[in-house]
Amino acid sequence: MTVQHEPVNWRKSSRSVNGSACVEVGRLGSGAAVRDTKDRAAGYFTTTPGQWAAFIAAVKADRFDG
Repeated sequence: MTVQHEPVNWRKSSRSVNGSACVEVGRLGSGAAVRDTKDRAAGYFTTTPGQWAAFIAAVKADRFDG
């Protein structure tokens, strides 16, 4: 089995229309990586598949202040 060490297929959030709060998500194995579009050199953080699913569910349930 090959272990994926770098995220691939980075995508910018569709909610990042005004350019002031942009994030990108990349695939990392079966999890995800997240980075700030304006500061890619700062790196990224990674999540497990379960963490990513819980985060997406919380976003869809509007559990974060906007």
